[in-house]
Amino acid sequence: MTSYSLNFPNELKQQAENLASQQGIPLEAFILDAIAEKVNSLKGQRNEPTFAHVTYRNSASGQLIPILRGTNLRVQTIVIAAQQWGLSSNQIAAEYDLNAEQIDEALVFYHAHREEIERAIAAEQAIEAAHV
Repeated sequence: MTSYSLNFPNELKQQAENLASQQGIPLEAFILDAIAEKVNSLKGQRNEPTFAHVTYRNSASGQLIPILRGTNLRVQTIVIAAQQWGLSSNQIAAEYDLNAEQIDEALVFYHAHREEIERAIAAEQAIEAAHV
């Protein structure tokens, strides 16, 4: 194992110590767990350089789903808002507190990955229909 020195802001260190103590583990173990969790989360994401505002994250079922970077908003939600609800890019941006560039890129992403997004929408609609 490699040793590494960290400089923490005092308040963050105190919070981490308190949480580690509550879990009954040393601060070092708490920090290692936090880093491992972050690394695994990022490994589960897939980025596509063409679309700066879109990334992927693991869904509850373990499948990678495209979302707007920095949010948990799925691209398919924007597509549904545009196609099924008839909202404009500006209306969608206002509804979800985003900017028009993010909405426009999500819609361009949809056109580049239409089959993938359509499958996800159809699967979700089938699940909803089965529960009605």
